[in-house]
Amino acid sequence: MSNKKKVVIAMSGGVDSSVAAGLLVKANYEVIGISLKLFDVEQEEKSPGCCGIQGIEDARTVSKKLGIPFYAINYTKKFREEVVKYFCSEYTKGRTPNPCIICNKKIKFGYLLQKAKELGADYIATGHYAKVDYNKVLRRYILRKGKDKKRDQSYFLFSLSQEQLKHTLFPLGDYTKEEVRSLAKEFGLNVHNKRASQDVCFITDADYHKFLRKQLKNKCQTGLIVRTKGEEVGKHQGIAFYTIGQRKGIGCHSKPMYVTGIDKKKNVIVIGEEKELYKDFLIAKDVNWIDRENLTKPLKITARIRYRNKENEAIVSPFKRGLIKVKFTKPQRAITSGQAVVFYNRDKVVGGGWIKNEE
Repeated sequence: MSNKKKVVIAMSGGVDSSVAAGLLVKANYEVIGISLKLFDVEQEEKSPGCCGIQGIEDARTVSKKLGIPFYAINYTKKFREEVVKYFCSEYTKGRTPNPCIICNKKIKFGYLLQKAKELGADYIATGHYAKVDYNKVLRRYILRKGKDKKRDQSYFLFSLSQEQLKHTLFPLGDYTKEEVRSLAKEFGLNVHNKRASQDVCFITDADYHKFLRKQLKNKCQTGLIVRTKGEEVGKHQGIAFYTIGQRKGIGCHSKPMYVTGIDKKKNVIVIGEEKELYKDFLIAKDVNWIDRENLTKPLKITARIRYRNKENEAIVSPFKRGLIKVKFTKPQRAITSGQAVVFYNRDKVVGGGWIKNEE
């Protein structure tokens, strides 16, 4: 009987997950490669190579090269129910969704982790640029940034539970993207120069308005566009097609104007000057703490309100009804309901939550 630890590696067919699999084999794990089919039939032909037919075939080829068993699992229905419906629903509520975070929590570290346990695996692994370790003093699993600060993906993983982190490996945590591509060549993997997948993998032509129109099927009602003080200045095509900070689609004005607010109850888009986009606080809900059980007093951290944004100094404090308040040292541009705010202490992820609509 083998004493090797068994790990299921989620394989998209890209260079990152392929090299992650190779590193696990090199580290003497018993590795099983699994690809998830997530797209509907009509999307597969246009798939950019991630989670569609081409991605699965690339993952199968890599698995054969590495000498590991490979399986493809159809999670199309689960993905539609958990991710695509969420994506569309958030826009209809005047919020801007982050489907990658939901996919990680519900699909990769949810259903796939469950499948891994059914296969007798000790761990699940992915090609994320992040790290996880165990702190004996805190008695908690800690999520950390990856070595490659430009590629660090800890932001997308803030919602993982202690149970999920306990059974997770991130083989690329100590590597840069350049080192990963070099390793792909060293392992003889033909995906070494494959381009990275796009941000929202299930929108193949990068036009989310077109995607939403097809999914929502005329459920979006037109409404008024108003200035901050209530002056009517135009009509919008449905709040689902607008997000905070947006400039297109709000008509021509004497000076640059931006979406500064979305009122779902009144079906109104509020616009204003760029200076009106800046705020120094936010309220967050559904907070997940990683390095502690809960927040009992104000805590100084750095916070990121969007994946591409830089971290900024802030104080996070308990608020009413289980919510938290984040007060920034400097005002932040376009704080957007529905996006995640993630808290850091240097390279450690303290926790994070979802930016809430103003009351």
